[in-house]
Amino acid sequence: MTATQEPATELAEQPYTYRRVELVEPDWRRFPGWRDVTEAEWRDAQWQRVHCVRNVKQLRAVMGDLLQDRFYDDLVADQQEMATMSMLLPPQMLNTMAPHAGTDPGKITDAFYTDPIRRYMMPVRSDRHPDWPSHPHAERDSLHEAEMWVVEGLTHRYPTKVLAELLSTCPQYCGHCTRMDLVGNSTPQIDKHKLSLKPVDRQDAMIDYLKRTPGVRDVVVSGGDVANVPWHQLEAFLMRLLDIETVRDIRLATKALAGLPQHWLQPKVVEGLARVAGTARRRGVNLAIHTHVNHAQSVTPLVAEAARAALEVGVRDVRNQGVLMRGVNDTPADLLDLCFALQGEANILPYYFYLCDMIPNSEHWRLAVWEAQELQHAIMGYLPGYATPRIICDVPYVGKRWVHQIAEYDRERGVSYWTKNYRTGIELDDPEALRRRYPYYDPVSTLPESGQQWWRENS
Repeated sequence: MTATQEPATELAEQPYTYRRVELVEPDWRRFPGWRDVTEAEWRDAQWQRVHCVRNVKQLRAVMGDLLQDRFYDDLVADQQEMATMSMLLPPQMLNTMAPHAGTDPGKITDAFYTDPIRRYMMPVRSDRHPDWPSHPHAERDSLHEAEMWVVEGLTHRYPTKVLAELLSTCPQYCGHCTRMDLVGNSTPQIDKHKLSLKPVDRQDAMIDYLKRTPGVRDVVVSGGDVANVPWHQLEAFLMRLLDIETVRDIRLATKALAGLPQHWLQPKVVEGLARVAGTARRRGVNLAIHTHVNHAQSVTPLVAEAARAALEVGVRDVRNQGVLMRGVNDTPADLLDLCFALQGEANILPYYFYLCDMIPNSEHWRLAVWEAQELQHAIMGYLPGYATPRIICDVPYVGKRWVHQIAEYDRERGVSYWTKNYRTGIELDDPEALRRRYPYYDPVSTLPESGQQWWRENS
């Protein structure tokens, strides 16, 4: 307080107030199709996989009369006209939608429309932006990962890091998937690319490249989702990675820790993970799991149990890499509630939140860079420093950049420009790579009218 300030007569409220919220598993028996499902069945990974919801008919079988026809019609329209990912929802994921909606069909339908998990895991036609469903610069492989394959499925984008895509399937499909050109089944809009090599041949080629490339020390093992790799195959691949002296970090990418935690609680998986973690520890390699949680509703006791199981057998860290999406987690309270649930209740470290990538039909999800900057500012100071997530723009041909690392920003047209300090594998002979400015584009709907008019005239 300065000498001229009067003392406050009452304390002002903080912009965000922390209150501990214990995790709760929503009661799956509230849905008619699961009324007789036992806890033992619910905890069984195979039961979860067999009972995934893949289409509207199966969704009706679960929901009975709880959802009105207007929602189903909206869902069918999106799958026929807009969806870039096919529907695949484990019961665990579906059960986190509208957990407190009651049993009135009108109220449940309204709750499903506004539910943050539903908005990105089961998009409907009315979600999509009516004027700008896609940005004019949207691309199927928006990060150009396949251009940087050194062997099939192995993206060498950063000097010391690679991404190993072992397969092209997941236990669940997110509507906003950045790898929508490869992952999952084809949709009426998107004929998916296919991996051509047999899994064993693809893995052999990856291991051979890493042995020949000692500058790579960090391997993200992904897909798809590693939870869909048969455990004995995944363990064998990880042990081969651990035999390479120059590999010092291994990260397993799996949304299934949140979408299908039952997988990571299977005895054969826990025991195998213990063997891999023990080998990593003896060889001084950092082994971590990276998962993908976007809202606090997804953080349930089963998710926390799966994370603790991994940590207890020797995995160094379980970290979260979420995606910022409008209507899902685009407020400071949404992000802080999620981070406190992850960090405080589930032992999962909040790590990154990415801006949603510029894939087709994603404009209703995407935030502008300036909105992300405001969110980063708003969440500072509440969490421990090591658990305060960085908000990231993954810039095409550049890579991950903190949203405040912008070099130039045309707010009227929504074009930001970024620089980088390394060459990707396709730019080793490009003398301009480190001097060039690389563009990224805000959603057109977030621009002032003059900017929107410019895009109407020039797209």
